[in-house]
Amino acid sequence: MSNTNSVLTAEARERVGKGSARELRRNGMVPAVIYGDKQAPVSISLSRNEITKLIFAGGFMTTTFNVEVGKDKYMVLPKDYQLDPVRDFVMHVDFLRISEKSIVTVAVPVHFINDDTCPGIKKGGVLNIVRHEVEFHCPANAIPDSITVDLGSAQLGDSIHISSVDLPKNVTPVITDRDFTIATIAAPAGLKSDEEEDTVEADEVEATAQSDDDNSDEN
Repeated sequence: MSNTNSVLTAEARERVGKGSARELRRNGMVPAVIYGDKQAPVSISLSRNEITKLIFAGGFMTTTFNVEVGKDKYMVLPKDYQLDPVRDFVMHVDFLRISEKSIVTVAVPVHFINDDTCPGIKKGGVLNIVRHEVEFHCPANAIPDSITVDLGSAQLGDSIHISSVDLPKNVTPVITDRDFTIATIAAPAGLKSDEEEDTVEADEVEATAQSDDDNSDEN
């Protein structure tokens, strides 16, 4: 589950706008905002070094934080961040204000296990990942770090659907109108060609046999 004890120390921003944001970045800070929960937005600034390490360490978007701004504390979930398109500097971060009772929507990474023992892959199949992430509704204090797909019994040609994945309690997919596919064990191109040739050959034999039967009936 996500880490709900992570603490971020921030400073309140009295001024907002492009000029103020540029000044903050020059001083090694990153502008950010906390919004939601039917309360007024709170403009803050964060240490660029600290927030950069957190973002690039992985799992940032599924981790809840306690942001301390002076004497005030906010429980938040990252909702978005912007990077400089050239240098990958963190430019801005958006946080959603939440509580322990909040239900949030998050994109959770998909991890695959037992691919080394997967029967379909051993036969030459290829793991075709349809969804690297899946969006879920879940409690803010119980966000899964990832969902796990076990490939231990997957056969060549199998499709792994969301219904076959064990999900944590109270974690439900955003998409509920269909049993969507997460991955497939696809046959390699060479194997597909062989199968197609076998099918064509079988059809030709069947057609020849049918023709012989028809000629026999005519005679």
